[in-house]
Amino acid sequence: MFEGHDPYLVALSVAIASLGGYTGFALAARIRNTPGVSNRVMLAGAAAFLAVGIWTMHFVGMLAAPLPRDTVYQVLPTIISFLICALVVGISLFFVSIGEPTLKRLASSAVLLGVGIASMHYVGIHGLAGPFGIAHDWTMVLLSVLVAIVTAYGGLRAFLAQQDGVRLIVSSIAFGVAVSGMHYTAMLGMHFEPLTASGHQHLGGSLAASQQVLSIVVAVLCFVIAAGFLLSLVPDRRQAAADPVAPSVSSDPIPQATLSPRPTPAPLGGLGQPQRAPVPRLPVEGADGTHFIDTANVRSVRADAHYTRVHDGTRERMCPWSISEAEAQLDPSLFLRVHRSHIVAIPHVALVRKEGDGAVLELDGPSPHRVPVSRAKIAEVKARLGLANRRHA
Repeated sequence: MFEGHDPYLVALSVAIASLGGYTGFALAARIRNTPGVSNRVMLAGAAAFLAVGIWTMHFVGMLAAPLPRDTVYQVLPTIISFLICALVVGISLFFVSIGEPTLKRLASSAVLLGVGIASMHYVGIHGLAGPFGIAHDWTMVLLSVLVAIVTAYGGLRAFLAQQDGVRLIVSSIAFGVAVSGMHYTAMLGMHFEPLTASGHQHLGGSLAASQQVLSIVVAVLCFVIAAGFLLSLVPDRRQAAADPVAPSVSSDPIPQATLSPRPTPAPLGGLGQPQRAPVPRLPVEGADGTHFIDTANVRSVRADAHYTRVHDGTRERMCPWSISEAEAQLDPSLFLRVHRSHIVAIPHVALVRKEGDGAVLELDGPSPHRVPVSRAKIAEVKARLGLANRRHA
């Protein structure tokens, strides 16, 4: 498959696809957490970075391939290949980022993304012009499309199933494998054939770019992808602003509240605010609208940018409240904020274990999950669990 290819450019092509996937998926992860027009901007940015990653990987792979001499690239098919890529990527991300992602929606998005990657490839391939024709082994064509669909499904599945940085890393690697695997599988089934003089003359009227010009364009896009990747690693200040934590609550807890096992009368995050009656249910977003979960079934609440993720013991679902709003609304006799980004239901704690400078809680349910506890909250957690006599252990 790689015979005659430049190994360094092959490696670069896979890396570029993965970096573009990471940047695009990082933006896509914020789509559901950014209301209004910014939501559309995030979707457009995610689609653009993923499309640029796919397109750039394709042409880095073409530069790595042993093409015939005097090969040029027709500009119109090259541009069309990018537009196809951006369109299908945008639609796929929209399907999996809005509402509750069902298996049917996920599979449809993977098929659309895989077919879009393959369409971009073959349109771009037939933008090659020179004293040759291009023939394809249809068995390899079908195999390349299958590779794209299967690995695209794996990337989207990893993107939705995992959490935080692990989710982005796994999904971006799967995305890079999807794009590069499809490309090099398709290249294995491609053959150059001599072209008649009349056919070559027909190609001569098209606007075309040399490999040197394409190299410059690809280099610029590689820089854009690398810059976007580095920017995606910068913490989101708006998230920190949307989730303020008072020093008296998280960093320097009040001694009386820390040492007393009795629940505080004020809301979890309501120091200095009028007390509210605890809410009996939490709203969560689904594909068909807003549902409600009884607080008795809630195991934990996790901050996710401007919104939160509520775990009911089986799975996480998106809640339109911020972590601070959830903290103020929940019953303080049942719930405790144990970390800057986590609230837990104390009655559902099944295990507590020290880990590093902090601790870890395991919440019960059909699918038990673990939540970190910050060092400043360990004493209060132990007090609430009836372990206050061992808080200095």
